[in-house]
Amino acid sequence: MVSQTAAPPPPVSTTPTLGIPTYAPGELAALAARHGLKVSGARPSLPAYIGQLWGRRHFIAAFATAKLTAQYSQAKLGQIWQIMTPLLNAAVYYFIFGVLLNTRHGVEDFVPFLVTGVFIWTFTSSSITAGTRAISGNIGLVRALHFPRASLPVALALQQLQQLLFSLGALTLILLAFGQYPRPSWLLAVPALALQAVFNTGVSMAVARLTAKTPDIAQLMPFLLRTWMYASGVMWSLEQLLAGDRVPHAVMVALEYNPAALYINLMRFALIDSYGAGQLPPHAWAAAAGWALLCGVAGFVYFWKAEETYGRG
Repeated sequence: MVSQTAAPPPPVSTTPTLGIPTYAPGELAALAARHGLKVSGARPSLPAYIGQLWGRRHFIAAFATAKLTAQYSQAKLGQIWQIMTPLLNAAVYYFIFGVLLNTRHGVEDFVPFLVTGVFIWTFTSSSITAGTRAISGNIGLVRALHFPRASLPVALALQQLQQLLFSLGALTLILLAFGQYPRPSWLLAVPALALQAVFNTGVSMAVARLTAKTPDIAQLMPFLLRTWMYASGVMWSLEQLLAGDRVPHAVMVALEYNPAALYINLMRFALIDSYGAGQLPPHAWAAAAGWALLCGVAGFVYFWKAEETYGRG
């Protein structure tokens, strides 16, 4: 008995010279579905995408480490610049804001206050800046290989976290030099950094999608980040700025619950003796967790929705 199989739909027309059958678009889609063919690079479902990303976790970690190692490979001082860059920034800010503008007035332990702010702010700004290059800076990899594109911004955010952890050794020495010795509250730095890392990664993924479509945003980003830094109390105390009735209440709340300021102040609370709980806004930990959850989830979903467009055009 001869087995029968479903025959393909009859061709709409045949090329006279070559005898090649052609089909209408709807018939081609039905033919592809019948044989299990799918669009190359099609966006998977969100659960499947998360599974693919988890399967690439070793690649993400290796990629982040390789990028960190290569970052200063051409400099004679090499990896020392990972510590020197934020320290030099802190020295410049201390001279301009602490000495010339006298923002250190009324701020106890101003040097630990300033250096902690600079290091923690650098973590956020560097993660977002790296996100602007996540797709465009790796376009050859994106076009050559099939993998979840979120691996790139996640790896670059992990690179910045690794750099921060490397730099925390220098921050610890500065804190010790200015009389800030280890105490139980230092353990609070761990959840504060974890929340900040999730927040940074989510924003980095959102920025990665935006700059993949509109590269000019990368040119605008340094100005946006500089404005955000000035509004985050890196070089001065927001508590003093908001004292009295000089600032409208809505502006005061926006500045206090600005996510960058929240993570900076939570780290100051954890590491600096003179920075008390009264200097934190109400429910600071809940607000920091809310920002991390909101931006982490929203940034990831926003990036995933454009998965099939990266590297095209």
